[in-house]
Amino acid sequence: MRVLLITYDNESLIQWFPQGMAYIAATLLKYGHEVEIYEQDVHHYPESHLTKYLDENYFDIVGLSFIGGYYEYRKALKISEAINISKQRPYYIIGGFGPSPAPEYFLNKTQADALVKGEGEDTIIDLLNHLENKKDLKNVLGIAYRENNLVFINPPRPLIEDVDSIPMPAYHLFNIEHYRLIRMPNCTKTDFIMPILSGRGCTFTCNFCYRMDKGFRGRSNESIIEEIKYLQKNYHITYIAFSDELLMSSIGRTMSLCEDMIKANLNIKWDCNGRLNYAKPKVLKLMKEAGCVFINYGIEAFDDQILKNMNKVLTTKQIEEGIKNTLAVGISPGFNIIFGNIDETKETLMKGVDFLLKYDDGAQLRTIRPVTPYPGSPLYDLAIQKGLIKNIEDFYENKHTNSDLLTCNFTKLTDDDYYKALMEANQILLENYQNRVRINTIKQLEDLYLKKDASFRGFRQT
Repeated sequence: MRVLLITYDNESLIQWFPQGMAYIAATLLKYGHEVEIYEQDVHHYPESHLTKYLDENYFDIVGLSFIGGYYEYRKALKISEAINISKQRPYYIIGGFGPSPAPEYFLNKTQADALVKGEGEDTIIDLLNHLENKKDLKNVLGIAYRENNLVFINPPRPLIEDVDSIPMPAYHLFNIEHYRLIRMPNCTKTDFIMPILSGRGCTFTCNFCYRMDKGFRGRSNESIIEEIKYLQKNYHITYIAFSDELLMSSIGRTMSLCEDMIKANLNIKWDCNGRLNYAKPKVLKLMKEAGCVFINYGIEAFDDQILKNMNKVLTTKQIEEGIKNTLAVGISPGFNIIFGNIDETKETLMKGVDFLLKYDDGAQLRTIRPVTPYPGSPLYDLAIQKGLIKNIEDFYENKHTNSDLLTCNFTKLTDDDYYKALMEANQILLENYQNRVRINTIKQLEDLYLKKDASFRGFRQT
């Protein structure tokens, strides 16, 4: 079948490489389907361009995957409208973290024909086989679908246990020369960067997190290293951004991967998402030797009671020790803090601010954002129970209007007091960052004129 996969535009200059879509594309190619990528993200096409493209080109299937953000939701509706009014409208399939928790709502809202719930590689092949052979879709696990103006939701599909069996992303279908220009912490201006998944899932269950699959399934070290070498050889990649939820899923796994990366002599920089309870000196030293330059940590709060409330399975002692250990080996830590979880106060917020100021090494601009109870997360269920959100439509149409604004308030502060506290906190953080930039710029000035620094290339914003 002829399939068009859409990579939607989020209005960034360089967007994140659409890894999920690239895995689906590779799987479709493996099973003999013809795949084309519609790169709205690269070219910033308006939706009218998509309608015209579908009018002029025939496809059996059109697919769109999106996450659960306020922007992504509204973008998906615009793209859906563009598809639905096309003269040669293909069979329309949606999927991803956004629609998976609420298939009936999203099928009705987008007027898509089918929805892939959760992991999509096996499901999409089964679905297309059924469509091609005109079989009843009731036997396709892991989908919901519309038929005669009714929505049917099938049982879930078991997860793919052997993730090494999934084909490597179909990089050749995508504009890698564009995506590799994305910037990450501690990269140089000449680095080419690409994300890789080292595994799927996470073993932890934070209350604000929605996850399509339970547990963690790691790829083999050999498979990961093979993909890195492929990207180095074919696209001159010099920096890998490990994008899975938690590369540091255990001490043993992290050390094993680093040891094999060192043996492979990859000579590559990389970053990853990590856990501070695993940030031990022996682990971090090995990560540094293997090329790690940045670890993004989910701290979320610097108060033990709030950490318990969000089921973070982390203590402030572990957080501080882990950050100290990370800085000691010369790796930059990323500090993720959110505000507004159960029973948070201005005092717990400022503890997070003080912690950021104490240990920030300037690798990234960091601000604090409100916690969002995404559909499918335990925090969303609590919001429903407390009457803070009526239903999925209320969440997307009325409450979740921006990731920097409250969706609903789990604190004991009024909304106005909440915003005043968050504004004060972020003003402190922004001023700290700007002051650091000022100091570094003045040092450049001094090095240039007092030390006659001949390596100076001009004051530039980029």
